[in-house]
Amino acid sequence: DIKISVKHNDPVVMVNAYRLLAERCDYPLHLGVTEAGPAFQGTVKSAVAFGALLSEGIGDTIRVSLSAPPAEEVKVGIQILESLGLRERRLEIVSCPSCGRAQVDVYKLADEVTAGLEGMTVPLRVAVMGCVVNGPGEAREADLGVASGNGKGQIFVKGEVIKTVPESKIVDTLIEEALKIAERMGVDPQEADGAGPTVTVA
Repeated sequence: DIKISVKHNDPVVMVNAYRLLAERCDYPLHLGVTEAGPAFQGTVKSAVAFGALLSEGIGDTIRVSLSAPPAEEVKVGIQILESLGLRERRLEIVSCPSCGRAQVDVYKLADEVTAGLEGMTVPLRVAVMGCVVNGPGEAREADLGVASGNGKGQIFVKGEVIKTVPESKIVDTLIEEALKIAERMGVDPQEADGAGPTVTVA
C-alpha cells in the first residue's frame, strides 16, 4: 500500500535520489521531474531523467509535469514509454534533420504528415525523408515511407516502392497508404472523429 516519490526539478538530482532509494528499499517508485518548466524544456528534462532510470529498471509509475495543458503531459509520457519499448508503439514519424542534400522542405512535410495522421493508434513507423541518398534506406526500413527529390517522392510500403508521386501529392499519398495499412491490420478508418484521419481500434 506504499508508493514513494522523491521528485526534484533538477534531473541529475532526481536521478541520483531515485537510484539511492532503489538501493535501499523495494517499494514501488513514482518518478517525476517536478516543475520541469515550459513544454520544450520540461519534455527534454523528463525524457532524460525517465530514460536513465527506466532503462535501469527503476520506476513503476511516471508523471510528466509541464507548464502546458495536461493532455500534453500525457502525450509526452506515452512517447517516452514507447521510445523505451515499455509501451506498445503506436504512430512514429522518422524524418531527416536539416541537411544540404534535402531537396524538399522536410520540416513542412513531416509536420503535415504528423498532423494528418494525428490520433492513429496502430503501431506504424512512417519515414519522411528529403533526399535520395539516405532516403531510400530509411523509407525501406519503415512500414511506410517516402524518399523525396527532384520534385517527386518514391512511396515505400513494407520495403517495396509502390509508386512515384509529384511532391504536391506526397502528404495525401502517405495518409491514404497509412489508412490502407490500418485497415489491413483490422482497424476501421471510418471511425475517425472528423478531426482529420483519426484511426481507432475497432
